[in-house]
Amino acid sequence: MASSTIASPSASFIPTKELGRSAFSPASSPFSVPKCRKSISKKIVSVMAPQQSERKPAATGSVKTAMTMTEKILARASEKTHLSPGENVWVDVDILMTHDVCGPGSIGIFKKEFGQNAKVWDREKIVIIPDHYIFTNDERANRNVDILRDFCAEQNIKYFYDIQDRGNFKANPDYKGVCHIALAQEGHCRPGEVLLGTDSHTCTAGAFGQFATGIGNTDAGFVMGAGKLLLKVPPTLRFVMDGEMPDYILAKDLILQMEERMTLCNMVVEAGGKNGVVPADSTTFKYLEDKTSLPYEPVYSDQQARFLSEYRFDISKLEPIVAKPHSPDNRALARECKDVKIDRVYIGSCTGGKTEDFMAAAKLFVASGYKKVKVPTFLVPATQKVWMDVYSLPVPGSGGKTCSQIFEEVGCDTPASPSCGACLGGPKDTYARMNEPKASGFEFSI
Repeated sequence: MASSTIASPSASFIPTKELGRSAFSPASSPFSVPKCRKSISKKIVSVMAPQQSERKPAATGSVKTAMTMTEKILARASEKTHLSPGENVWVDVDILMTHDVCGPGSIGIFKKEFGQNAKVWDREKIVIIPDHYIFTNDERANRNVDILRDFCAEQNIKYFYDIQDRGNFKANPDYKGVCHIALAQEGHCRPGEVLLGTDSHTCTAGAFGQFATGIGNTDAGFVMGAGKLLLKVPPTLRFVMDGEMPDYILAKDLILQMEERMTLCNMVVEAGGKNGVVPADSTTFKYLEDKTSLPYEPVYSDQQARFLSEYRFDISKLEPIVAKPHSPDNRALARECKDVKIDRVYIGSCTGGKTEDFMAAAKLFVASGYKKVKVPTFLVPATQKVWMDVYSLPVPGSGGKTCSQIFEEVGCDTPASPSCGACLGGPKDTYARMNEPKASGFEFSI
């Protein structure tokens, strides 16, 4: 497994692959884009001094052998002066996240291995977020949330985003929504730290310049009791994106939007990556200003850091891409799919349910002259905050209309309660689940 990152242009590489015009300025400090999201990044420079943390400054780059961001983060978390790809090290974990699907299993393993009355290693470093099978009458799914609630009460877990009234999510002040977006909005993502979660898309948090990856229930159960985990240091791939972003490509304003960076890192796992990292900069620090008061210390790849390979893209030549069933590898240009019949449209979940995603969809409807949708179109905001944005923020060029007003006008379904929705299937009464023996068209996830 390889991590994805960007280092300074003077870094050392093994193979180099040119995938478009390469006009990379040595004066810049670009950030990374995972291979599965080829369309996104501009050169950025950190203009804000990072806060200093209380961590031991074991690996800051001032060593004889240069390191990448991922190597530095893991070195510091393991109190090593240097790490190389392939090494196995015990890493101290800053945040462990789990949810209603994997949480009960992880808790069971923790109690089995550490004892029924054992205490977690740090009640303030475990974040539990019910989000997958929430708005359902399925008793087994509901029981999972009950198990989480009981465990959090036993352990006095500080960050449990509970939901008790499933009929009205707004009646639950603690409930947030999809874990990967809620982690960021609630201030649990911080540069230079290690965040592990029982979900493959935990790599989303790499947008904040931290090492974030998914783990299984067994590993999570161990982390609950020990606060550390044995990890193998992955090799790093470098992605350089250059050129001006076309208007028809999403994330045109990427450098200003943390949400779009999260989308990039979110999809790293689909390309087989262990984690994806975007170096922290002024955009990151500004986003975190009102999210966390805890100190953090960003790290950056050394100029002479070695990468497994480098990929360059000219983003001015990119076109919209569609992932076709049944694998992310089965991709095509959107224009090549113009004759494909679409049965249903789904906008939502962790990778497509953020405020910017709904804004993009609303702008398309405005540009079309408010054409009516021809197929069922489901909307699932990722979190409570996104849901509120959908109903309150005006869409540029619409004369002051909100996303919700535009969606209603063109015939979309009413925005559902924030959750993972039908993304992982779930019980039969899960919102937007097909429940029919036929193939779906394409999931429209902006």
